[in-house]
Amino acid sequence: MVDFLFRQLVAGRPAEDVQWEQEGISLSSQPEGAELARRLAETDIDALTPLELFHYVRAAQRLASWAEGLRQAAVGRYCGSPAD
Repeated sequence: MVDFLFRQLVAGRPAEDVQWEQEGISLSSQPEGAELARRLAETDIDALTPLELFHYVRAAQRLASWAEGLRQAAVGRYCGSPAD
């Protein structure tokens, strides 16, 4: 991490890695669903900067909440009155 910060500062760039934000939809903007789950699963969290790791955690929390909503809806349907 220190090496990354040093290279950024020597090159006159900000200490944070902002290039990943310019490469497509960020994790914080990715809608909940299969694509977000795939991106989270394929991410090497050891390679993330602290800011990227923060966004990763937030995205994982959003995905978990979304999945919990799906589970609750399915349980409600399963436990509901039988269909005709």
